[in-house]
Amino acid sequence: MPDSNRAEIDGELTIRVGEEQAGQRLDRLLMTAVPDQSRTYIQTLIDDGYVTIKGKKVKRSLKPDMGSSILVQIPKPRDLDVLPEKMDLDILYEDDDLLIVNKPKGMTVHPAPGVNRHTLVNGILYHCRDQLSGINGVLRPGIVHRIDKNTTGALIVCKNDSSHRKIADQLKVHSITRKYRGVVIGNLPDDVGTIEGNIGRSPRDRKKMAVLKEGGKPAVTHYRVLRRYGTYTYCEFTLETGRTHQIRVHMASIGHPLLGDDLYGPKRCPFHLEGQTLHAMTIGFIHPTSGEYVEYSAPLPAYFQKLLNKLEGGIHYE
Repeated sequence: MPDSNRAEIDGELTIRVGEEQAGQRLDRLLMTAVPDQSRTYIQTLIDDGYVTIKGKKVKRSLKPDMGSSILVQIPKPRDLDVLPEKMDLDILYEDDDLLIVNKPKGMTVHPAPGVNRHTLVNGILYHCRDQLSGINGVLRPGIVHRIDKNTTGALIVCKNDSSHRKIADQLKVHSITRKYRGVVIGNLPDDVGTIEGNIGRSPRDRKKMAVLKEGGKPAVTHYRVLRRYGTYTYCEFTLETGRTHQIRVHMASIGHPLLGDDLYGPKRCPFHLEGQTLHAMTIGFIHPTSGEYVEYSAPLPAYFQKLLNKLEGGIHYE
């Protein structure tokens, strides 16, 4: 049995091996059974004794028989030391309940194993001192939602637990306004459109998300064409849901990946961009204290505006 030095258990999952799963390596089998987790994480769970069959620790190379019952225990994440860092944060709005930060390209929102410096959390810890919500724990104080490392734009940070809960409730029912700007590859056939498709971990590449026919979580993205540049299209995206990589995955699924997105699109980009051309432009919500609807917008970053200026020379309208 696993030793007593393990982390506290956060939850557990019992998996009964079916006919199609029988004979697969345990780590590969669990990648599809345990949602939204990497193979490395699954292997670590096995090696650390959080995966058992009949109460006994097993090896990742084991190939369970049909009918076997696998118990997977999910430990609570171990806290890392996250230190405040003085940063030149671009704060769009701030009051006693929250602040809206314009996150730059290349900045990770919160720490993770191996990355505990130069994140947005490090910066807001310095700026807010002890005034941050603690609902998401030590690693994510004040963070109620996130955007990708190479996506720029507006992000809500909550200063107290009451505000955090009220904003989180709005996110849960998809009532928060979230509008993005992005440049996609190709000429979109329609001026407006909606993409619907469940999003979950890709069965072929665990680093990627994908539109799935079975499983995943419902996702809806609306797009509107702002400008056409022949081989590129400048768009506004409105989210109904907020799944991981949602806009990137949905646009790639219809053959129009975001320009610069080397994960879901071409590896090479003629404009030498650092990641996808995607900006969280506008965020609107019911203020947790005033009860009034408020909306804030982050201006396009310099790299994005420079790209648009380059594309303007070949602009044409349809």
